[in-house]
Amino acid sequence: MNNFNNYPYQQGYATAAEAENELTMRAYVARVMRRVFGKMFLGLLVTALTSFFVMTNESLMTMFFGNRFAFWILAAAELGLVIWLTARINKMSQSMATLLFYVYSMLNGLTLTPIFLIYTASSIATTFLITAGTFGAMCLFGYVTKQDLSKFGSFLVMALVGLIICAVVNIFLHSSTMEWIISLAGIAIFVGLTAWDTQSIKRMAEMTDPSQVGKVATMGALSLYLDFINLFIYLLRIFGRDN
Repeated sequence: MNNFNNYPYQQGYATAAEAENELTMRAYVARVMRRVFGKMFLGLLVTALTSFFVMTNESLMTMFFGNRFAFWILAAAELGLVIWLTARINKMSQSMATLLFYVYSMLNGLTLTPIFLIYTASSIATTFLITAGTFGAMCLFGYVTKQDLSKFGSFLVMALVGLIICAVVNIFLHSSTMEWIISLAGIAIFVGLTAWDTQSIKRMAEMTDPSQVGKVATMGALSLYLDFINLFIYLLRIFGRDN
């Protein structure tokens, strides 16, 4: 009994009430994070099912990929939606934000369909497992670390902008060496962003009113979804084997 009564002081809390509040907050944040990851994984499932459905439907393949103009319209719609969702989510209802997240996941599934035609199924599966393991480890690190990762976040964002510029330039250069460097840099950047985003979502959950948890979960799910997809794509460029 004495050990139980002394627990708050042994853990560095001034009072039992302070310890109880801290444990309550931890449980609350854990529930929010489970909601974030639940939405993210459902978004990945929507993406995978959409890609599989389109790949096995010849008429849809012809519609979206037989016409380069149609594909670029699709890609522009995908980019426009994610930018609009990120900018306007605070003014949307929770249900609308969630719906648009899954619509974006579906559009992403459409644009990623050619991956299943370019690479072998075994190399895609292997890369997915590598991505899942790496992503999971970095999410765990971002969640439990006491180190403030915000100073790395601004650097990673700047590095991402540089990566995008290099990728655009390489469209015209067609340099295989630069493509390799871009892929390695992309892996490093999104490994770091995964940890940073996880910590940022955790802190957001700690400060957000419970009535806004749905939006926090959707925004967090979108951030981690993008980290996972981009990490998968860059790893696939390294480990993927052509059909």
